[in-house]
Amino acid sequence: MALKGRQPARAMLHHSDRGSQYASHEYQQLLAAHGILSSMSRSGNCWDNAVAESFFATLKIELVYQTQWRTRQEARSALFEYIELFYNRQRRHSTLGYLCPNEFEQRHVISVAA
Repeated sequence: MALKGRQPARAMLHHSDRGSQYASHEYQQLLAAHGILSSMSRSGNCWDNAVAESFFATLKIELVYQTQWRTRQEARSALFEYIELFYNRQRRHSTLGYLCPNEFEQRHVISVAA
């Protein structure tokens, strides 16, 4: 989603947990092909990537554990809606001064440009 929708600059850092999907050869190749450096927490130590760990925990609690999808497409659509329409645009985050991520980012861009 982020690669296609945002087209981030090279030399980006991707934080994740040590889930098999993130450690897989295919996923690591995708990151490398886009010049993205992978960062994973050490085994049993979630504090290395606390923000990423917090996001995944929130995603699981607020969406995944409450839902059963019949198809992968249903799951993809639900994840897209949760992340892009709710989490990034509406959900307030205490670490961002109770702003949603999009609003925080917009304010940051404006402050850097000023």
